[in-house]
Amino acid sequence: MAGLTVRSLGVKEPGLAGFFSYEEGPLPDGHFRVETMFSGLSAGTELTFLKGTNPYLRARWDEPYGVFVADEPSASYPVPFLGYMEVGRVVESRAQAPREGEVVAMAYGHKTAHTADALESFYAPLPPDLDPLLGVFVAQMGPICANGLLHAAADAVGPDVRSLGDGVAGRRVLVMGGGVVGMLTALFARRFGAGAVIVVDPSWRRRARAEALGFETLDEEQAWVHVKDRWRNGASDRGADVVFQCRASGAALHQSLKALRPQGAVIDLAFYQEGAEALRLGEEFHHNGLAIRCAQIGRVPRGCSFAWSRQRLAGETLGLLAQDGAAIRQRLVSHVVPFEEGPDFLGALVRDRPDFMQVVFAFAPPGEA
Repeated sequence: MAGLTVRSLGVKEPGLAGFFSYEEGPLPDGHFRVETMFSGLSAGTELTFLKGTNPYLRARWDEPYGVFVADEPSASYPVPFLGYMEVGRVVESRAQAPREGEVVAMAYGHKTAHTADALESFYAPLPPDLDPLLGVFVAQMGPICANGLLHAAADAVGPDVRSLGDGVAGRRVLVMGGGVVGMLTALFARRFGAGAVIVVDPSWRRRARAEALGFETLDEEQAWVHVKDRWRNGASDRGADVVFQCRASGAALHQSLKALRPQGAVIDLAFYQEGAEALRLGEEFHHNGLAIRCAQIGRVPRGCSFAWSRQRLAGETLGLLAQDGAAIRQRLVSHVVPFEEGPDFLGALVRDRPDFMQVVFAFAPPGEA
């Protein structure tokens, strides 16, 4: 196959999404090329570029020091690429794997096509009996949530984690946030034997989705007192065994700490874009000896990296989809939007703030674009 023109969905300036394009040459040896079938929107991350709140727009990440350097932005407009939840069909391969015709999950952005080094790039082949649309969860979003359970397991048993259930099996779990991350995390916790799972969210619509999936739900303001009245281990030992914090809100993090039993841990999967004035570390965090563990896909718990790779977390996601895929498709995927309508749809999300969960951009089948 000769070179081709690739179109991408990005942000031209604050508040304005649009299309970009670039040319790709002939396929090099050891590479493969996919044409995109579906691409999932990670709204919590991507809309920060549309709103102008992403930290990279005002600071630079210093890799050796592991800190952000203020007033040295490492991103600027236009931002030609967004996204990391893609499914594509291999249309050309000059590598031993993957082969032409395979459907793979990857993380390369909202683009019509992508060329990848077969040895250096992450991809996960999808089983032929899986709805390919659900593959948007496999390369990144599902592993993010599975990694949350992995951090809870390492907190409970140390680095010798044998199962994602090591931190939740038989335990009472609170999930703070009923968005996509929270719901997938709750489904993982239930799959791996949690004794109880309660999903907390201020939106009655999201609580209704969670209830349709079989979860008990609570409004955020009533959560901590409810679980401490209900989940008792002793007169002064009450609350959730573990809380997965999945809302980008300092107030939600503070409520998570209030809901924990003494010496419990919040596993934090949220992406905070602003300050955290509502967080009071001198209160429950200090007096109950609590912990906050940041769980992001870039790092598995220390000591677990040999056994727990991103590929294995993607495999755990495929297991969840095999079990609950039909319910996830029905309850979590709220919008399937033609790729050509992407800029207008993103603008409407920011302007009108409609109710949504997982948005998926659908691309024309290969040869029909």
